[in-house]
Amino acid sequence: MSDMIEIAARALGLVDLTNLNDDCTAEDITKLCARTVTDHGSVAAVCVWPRFVAQAAKELTGTGVKVATVVNFPAGGEDTEAVIAETRQAIADGADEVDLVMPYKAFVSGRKGFAEEQIIRIRAVIPEGVLLKVILETGEIKDPLLIHAASNLAINAGADFIKTSTGKVAVNATLEAAEIMLTAIEEARRDDGERVIGFKPAGGIKTAEDAAAYLAVADRIMGHNWVSAHTFRFGASGLLDSLISTIEGQEIVDHSHHGY
Repeated sequence: MSDMIEIAARALGLVDLTNLNDDCTAEDITKLCARTVTDHGSVAAVCVWPRFVAQAAKELTGTGVKVATVVNFPAGGEDTEAVIAETRQAIADGADEVDLVMPYKAFVSGRKGFAEEQIIRIRAVIPEGVLLKVILETGEIKDPLLIHAASNLAINAGADFIKTSTGKVAVNATLEAAEIMLTAIEEARRDDGERVIGFKPAGGIKTAEDAAAYLAVADRIMGHNWVSAHTFRFGASGLLDSLISTIEGQEIVDHSHHGY
């Protein structure tokens, strides 16, 4: 059990505590932000709808917890101008991190240039110091070779992180997708040791055991010293309670009524 406690403590600081529920309210954001600083340390970030960025940034002042938001979410649409406007507004409102859904349907249909151009254009409006995380939607891409190609495309287009999923489709984070994406990151590291590219599994990661499985893949592919909040995040809503319960040696109570 002590191993699980150690893993849970390690995972806690890697959580992007998320509320992307369609019915999310300002009150929900206040509750979310109140959970970020625990007796066992702080989470890395909250991840919220763009309309709540300013509120979250205000409520997290002085905590060191980052504010992440989502753009082109969840559909990965093709109106790049609209995504640019959405991104600019989120940054003006105080977003530290932007999670962009790449136009994965265009990518899968063979329009790789379009997908790449959208990422490049969003990257261009993101200032120094703000992270760009690109969501591939691996459960919809499906084909392992295409997931690898999408990882490479996002990395080459300027992603700081590549993220598995929106949490809004049938298949979200999987260990198979994690393996492919981390391999692409490892290959990129061999080509350019200076640049840091992170990995974020999201959707369906609920327990300390789930977290442990993803950390094990990262340790195996990237080495034991690689994982930190600069290189690895979990996108999750229910995971934090499970991690705290594990650290405190309590029975797990599932407080998350939402599937994210």
